[in-house]
Amino acid sequence: MHTILGAGGAVANALTHQLVKNNQHVKLVSRKPIKLQSEKIVWRQADLLNQQEVLAAVTGSDVIYATAGLVYDYKIWQAQWPIVMENIIAAAKATQARLIFFDNVYMYGEVNGTMTENTAYNPCSKKGEVRAQIATKLMEEAKAGNIKASIARAADFYATENKNSFFDMMVLDRYAHKQSAQWIGNANKLHSFSYIPDMGKALYLLGQNEGTANQIWHMPTAKALTGKQFIALAAEAYSVKPNYMAINKLMMNLVGLFDPLVKSSVEMYYQYVNDYIFDSTKFEQTFNFKPTNYADGIKFAATTIYKKG
Repeated sequence: MHTILGAGGAVANALTHQLVKNNQHVKLVSRKPIKLQSEKIVWRQADLLNQQEVLAAVTGSDVIYATAGLVYDYKIWQAQWPIVMENIIAAAKATQARLIFFDNVYMYGEVNGTMTENTAYNPCSKKGEVRAQIATKLMEEAKAGNIKASIARAADFYATENKNSFFDMMVLDRYAHKQSAQWIGNANKLHSFSYIPDMGKALYLLGQNEGTANQIWHMPTAKALTGKQFIALAAEAYSVKPNYMAINKLMMNLVGLFDPLVKSSVEMYYQYVNDYIFDSTKFEQTFNFKPTNYADGIKFAATTIYKKG
């Protein structure tokens, strides 16, 4: 049994699709009901802040995928992520199921060069400090032999179903509605984006291979492009001019006075005024996996998710 904690999100949905496609039985775990579309899927309600509910939900699992997201507020992260991680680890210990935790890159902080699995944790944001704390806790348990666990780490997303990505929200969706795009920070800097369907395929592969346990894996992600290159690809997909407006930190602070999500994003501004280069060579070579190129990924998103309005 493959169990997905935090089901219903973009990554969880992509993974569910791959598991069902490959004739696997899947248990989706979330606080709210999820519409089931296959006889291979069952749903179980659980609050990840409740250890007994988590344990009950994952009992009988062979592989547990933790793909949950919390409200994008560092105070909530500080209060809740350590509890969620403690509960997930306890469940993995009790069931002896393999655990795969889907993570981001906030713990690396500002990196002068390329982010790899060996990049040291040096967070420069409050949210990054939380991510460093919980990732360190997980791998310490794995190294001690208490659990079999891996971290699957991705760059910023694109091609999300719920616009849970600045590229989707500020470029693709705006072009779909015949508006000028927006870009945070410096559009001349390099940036990496992880394609959601590739994340589902990659998690599936990790779940099928026990030898991947107790390691960090950067999920397959195409080579970084500049913001202007991304904007040009999106404009081509929508047959529009690559018009955009750059948003600086002052503007974000002003908007943040009225928008809590933007306010919580200001501390991550460093990611958009420096090169953000994510390397997934280890995964690509291990699984002979070629990440989807940005032109194809953006075209897919433009024709199936963010259609012209």
